[in-house]
Amino acid sequence: MKIRIGIMFILISAFLTATGQLLWKIGINNIKFLPLGFLFYGFGSIFMIKSFEKEKLVVVYPIMCISYVISMFYGNLFLNETITPNKVLAVILIILGVSFNSYDK
Repeated sequence: MKIRIGIMFILISAFLTATGQLLWKIGINNIKFLPLGFLFYGFGSIFMIKSFEKEKLVVVYPIMCISYVISMFYGNLFLNETITPNKVLAVILIILGVSFNSYDK
């Protein structure tokens, strides 16, 4: 199985940008987390740009939707937000959509 570096880069970007946004949310009440959030988000942007260099935009950009999935789990783990059945269904649909869209021969 060939590892596609562009897809790897966009997955890293999704993780970093979701982490940056979590840190911004936490930073509302604790300002020291805001700069760290910008740092994570900035590195996420760099990985996104590198993924655009390696793969088709139509393949890699929709993978950024995975950041919604990561954010939902972050919200539950760190912010005590509830994961409802509707949110679980939405995550399943996002993952299916990203999988179908990213399969490019």
